[in-house]
Amino acid sequence: MTTRRNFSMQAYWEHVVQDFEPRLRFKGSAPADWQAWRAEALLKLLELLGDFPPRVPLNAEVESSVVDGDLIRERVVFDSEDFMSVPCQVLRPVRMKADGSHAAIVCSHGHGPYGKDPVAGVRSSSQHEANITQNNYDYGSQMARAGFLTICPDLRVFGERRDGLDPFPGRDPCNVNFVKGALLGIYTLTLNIWDMKCCVDYLETRPEVNPRRIGMMGLSQGGTMTTFTAAVEPRIKAADIICYVNPWDGFGIRRANFCGSQIVPGVHRYFDTDDIAGLIAPRPLLLEMGIYDNCFFIQDTLAGYAGVKRIYEAAGVADRLWADIFPGPHAFAGNKAFEFFKTYL
Repeated sequence: MTTRRNFSMQAYWEHVVQDFEPRLRFKGSAPADWQAWRAEALLKLLELLGDFPPRVPLNAEVESSVVDGDLIRERVVFDSEDFMSVPCQVLRPVRMKADGSHAAIVCSHGHGPYGKDPVAGVRSSSQHEANITQNNYDYGSQMARAGFLTICPDLRVFGERRDGLDPFPGRDPCNVNFVKGALLGIYTLTLNIWDMKCCVDYLETRPEVNPRRIGMMGLSQGGTMTTFTAAVEPRIKAADIICYVNPWDGFGIRRANFCGSQIVPGVHRYFDTDDIAGLIAPRPLLLEMGIYDNCFFIQDTLAGYAGVKRIYEAAGVADRLWADIFPGPHAFAGNKAFEFFKTYL
């Protein structure tokens, strides 16, 4: 008998996903197909994420509030669990009135070394400056200057929530904490989604904000957070996913370009990233894709966009899906985001 000998785990995984199709891949074309798929898919995604933590009082505290040029910059801390708190930067225009009429945006950071700070425009070192310049990363402050109230939280194991500069030498803290949580059936992606939901809870208490005008945006891992959070949180009325939606076969299986904070077990058995982004429909969605992105390749993000487009077309809301394909790297483009949020928030 002839056998195919193989010792490589990389070759093994690539063999496993050869001709693989997730079980809940959207394959319909009509509104009825979309409605039936969405009901089943959303339930399955929530099942995979597992239980969210019990709700606790936010006990929100504004620890500082200062004028920073044309913005008011606040440091806000609130509780998302009985034994977990979330530090945030909250920005708003100096002239914004506390009249409950304004739109707000949750701005999630990516898998970078400084957490929320660059997104909020904190330029406390030359390294922060370089990080902002490289990725056009300060979309939290850019959006605030455009007239929105923005909240920029630290994800777990990033920024102020990181246990030291190098808590597990030579290892990604996201992966270590994923394994620790998996022992208990608790996943860091789920916990981070919960923290984003708590950000929405907090925004609903702000005197400036109209609770029906809340959006979300994020680059890279921030795109992961925007995709998953908007999929399961209907209070997110419009979303901008920056340089993320692309098939797991490429960036996940072949290039291992992700961390334990960006998946839950079994997720690709049922979905690809465009399916999860498609769960945001019928709400407005902007996908930003960089031609020179060397993190998520343009040919892959275009394939992701095509999958999302099929879902939005089947839902009858193709006009609510925007694309910004820009001649730049893994970064916030900012070509259409301002118009997008002003249109839909």
